[in-house]
Amino acid sequence: MALLHKATLRPTKLDLLAAWLPDRPWFAGPAGGEVASRGAYRFDDPAGEVGIETILVRAADGPVHHVPLTYRSAPLDGADGWLVGTTEHSVLGRRWVYDGCVDPVYAAALAHAILTGSGQAEEFFEVDGRREVREPTVTVVADGAADAPVPAVGAVRRVVDEDRTLIYTDTVELVVVRRPGAGAEGAAGVTLSGRWDGQSTTVPLAYARTR
Repeated sequence: MALLHKATLRPTKLDLLAAWLPDRPWFAGPAGGEVASRGAYRFDDPAGEVGIETILVRAADGPVHHVPLTYRSAPLDGADGWLVGTTEHSVLGRRWVYDGCVDPVYAAALAHAILTGSGQAEEFFEVDGRREVREPTVTVVADGAADAPVPAVGAVRRVVDEDRTLIYTDTVELVVVRRPGAGAEGAAGVTLSGRWDGQSTTVPLAYARTR
């Protein structure tokens, strides 16, 4: 379950991404323009400390890009090169926004979602003491089995950030597809797939396999 706040961000997530995306090796779109969200989905941090959101964005008429983000209340040690930016959250204060692929909390959540087939977290707003469901804008499914063992992921040991981003941990290897639906997405392992408005068929988003 992901409990969300009705809040404002300055700068917004899309403002941060518009400045950050053009320098990524996997970005295929015009630099300097606005980016638009095509949808998003979330995972849950069991400790309740780190926000985990994956946004699908598009710049002009370019392809859709798949961007995992984590939101933290303090800097992540050793991850300066993966910082998307900082933003002021009207409820939570300053948040450090990272490319999730370097964040061990994201790696653990992604591995669990894929390997167990649990997929995305349900999203809720709390309004006047009641929880209201937020309808997802991306539908995510995973091939894993509910009773599958999931090893402790531990630290992220290495990240190879190319057309597909490879995440190596002590126990699990993960692949994040950066331009879903653009072809050449096959990889070994259990698959997380999704679809959204404008993407009528389900396409691979990420893969996981235990080492």
